Amino acid sequence: MSIANTIYRLYNRRLLTELDLSSKDPFPFQEATFRYLMEGGKASVFGKKYNMAEINDIDTFQRRVPLHDYNALEPYIQQSLRGQENVLWNAPIYWYALSSGTSSSKSKFIPMNKENLQMCHYKGMLTILSNYVRTFPKSHLFRGKTLTLGGNRHIDKSVETNCYYGDLSAFLLINTPLLARLFTTPPRKMSLIPDFEYKVEQVSKLIAKQNLVAFSGVPSWNLILMRKVLEQTGVENLSDLWPHMELFMHGGINFEPYRVHYQSLFPSEKMRYLETYNASEGFFAFQTNLNDPGLQLLPNVSVFYEFIPLEKLQAAENGSYTDFLTMTEVEVDKPYALVISTNSGLWRYLIGDTVRFTELYPHKIRITGRTKLFINTFGEELMIENAERALSRACSLTGASVHEYTVAPVFMDGKRKGSHQWLIEFEQMPPAMDQFTQILDESLMDLNSDYEAKRRDTGTMDPPTITVVKKGCFYRWLALNDKLGGQNKVPRLWSTREYVEALLKINEGL
Repeated sequence: MSIANTIYRLYNRRLLTELDLSSKDPFPFQEATFRYLMEGGKASVFGKKYNMAEINDIDTFQRRVPLHDYNALEPYIQQSLRGQENVLWNAPIYWYALSSGTSSSKSKFIPMNKENLQMCHYKGMLTILSNYVRTFPKSHLFRGKTLTLGGNRHIDKSVETNCYYGDLSAFLLINTPLLARLFTTPPRKMSLIPDFEYKVEQVSKLIAKQNLVAFSGVPSWNLILMRKVLEQTGVENLSDLWPHMELFMHGGINFEPYRVHYQSLFPSEKMRYLETYNASEGFFAFQTNLNDPGLQLLPNVSVFYEFIPLEKLQAAENGSYTDFLTMTEVEVDKPYALVISTNSGLWRYLIGDTVRFTELYPHKIRITGRTKLFINTFGEELMIENAERALSRACSLTGASVHEYTVAPVFMDGKRKGSHQWLIEFEQMPPAMDQFTQILDESLMDLNSDYEAKRRDTGTMDPPTITVVKKGCFYRWLALNDKLGGQNKVPRLWSTREYVEALLKINEGL
């Protein structure tokens, strides 16, 4: 074991102790988190509305405080953005991470504060690193640089208040402790370059000369960067360039479509891949065993978790179902919608993810999807609401009408960027397909800031392609799959090409 690894483990031994104890029994940590949140929220505008000062147990909390999605919390968030203090938490909140998702707004403003950064985001990452060096005592993790590549790492300031908003990665970067910066790359100034393509160009030149041992971030963004390094250096593979490279910590989107590309870039047997579950709202889980795809849920990061059986979600949203489950009540292999309460003022917040527990004690989950239809292959978070509104706008402006449609990702292959393929069965064809496609693409960018970033800023995605299918194609698919009648239909958005490929095959035979 290296001296650096030993020092790091000793310095963070409390985190490992908590991880081990919570693996055996997470509830004491969740009970302590619950009481901490009640204390931190009772004097806020939100807390006073629901008389949080008198809530002494979880059952009362669940009965008194209703379920909230972003649309329900947005009026409180807007109050904070206008400068009102202590709206959702017993302290002013001046930071907001921008995120797209299942809301009526183009961007969600997720409240953040220093407590949330330190006790959730940073604590989660430190726990990962502590567990990793314990698992791999001969790791070179502290003998080189770790690359952290984010999206648009810029922060904007409200002209009327002291509120700041921007990408989560920007807040994490600016607040990174000085000691941690010694082991990370690129430097802050380069990380904050807003033009993603220019940043990739500059970062690739820098890291080609450094001893890189690990990197983290979204697979699609990092793939662009790694291919740029390969192109610039002319090496056969990146394991030759970085012989001590050993770890990619990834999250945000499904890694499996990208695995084969990374294995080609890093053919070394030393290379490891570790999945994390972190979002603008918090850091929730990570892979403690690289041979097990389950992600261990962290009960000690100032997040109180609740779970709605997926078949009860609609009833929960209209208020007729209130028996939400805690970590002690969940079962394996059952689908749940995840609900969180945090020290940044998200109260009983339906985050939009669905999970399934693969194991209990320790509680391990897999992210199984979203509570609403979406595609997030490249970090674009395209929601069904975005797709419907953009398609409606394109039809309105071109005189077209659509009978059926579905959308699927086109995965990166070689030097090709990712994109979306739309299969559309038109009732009335648009006069010019190029114009229709352009309006659709621009409308999606207007409606969804994450899609806009992947199309314009990061260079991750090409414009969408539209494949016109023959009339009767969708009906034939439904018939072949015994789905005629009722509410059955082909999924509008799907994160794999399962339905698109089946439809294309049917279309060829018509």
